Amino acid sequence: MIHPTSEIKSEDIGENTAIWQYVVIMAGAKLGSFCNVGSHTFIENKVVIGDRVTIKNGVLIFDGVTIEDDCLIGPGVVFTNDIYPRSDRLQERSQSLQTISLGRGVSIGANSTIRAGISIKEYALIGAGTVVTKDIPSFSLVVGNPGEIVGKVDVDGNVVERFV
Repeated sequence: MIHPTSEIKSEDIGENTAIWQYVVIMAGAKLGSFCNVGSHTFIENKVVIGDRVTIKNGVLIFDGVTIEDDCLIGPGVVFTNDIYPRSDRLQERSQSLQTISLGRGVSIGANSTIRAGISIKEYALIGAGTVVTKDIPSFSLVVGNPGEIVGKVDVDGNVVERFV
């Protein structure tokens, strides 16, 4: 299902993926099967998204992001790709871009920002509004600005240990 108000340039979208209103997906993006992409989302060219990924409304996913299977991206999440952005460097932009990778089962809460060059390992849970500025180990519970690991979660996102 692709809503008629969306602009989908990619031809690499898996079966049974739903794309809602006013979504833009650029030509080089790859989306897996059984994904759900909420309205007003932008997905740039060099993005790879696995199967069964839920992307809520208003998410911005720029070049260099890889999201593995079974992830949830909350509304308003932004993935950056340049830690030294400058308008006058647009010609050199491709040299300064950094990647972001999300392991299987990662959940990111609403309005979080993920800095360029970050890796978030499998099943980590990022709380709403968190600013992730460093790599996150598997099964970590992360909150705050800057994001800090405050506990551990299981595969289902249940808190199994609190550090604070």
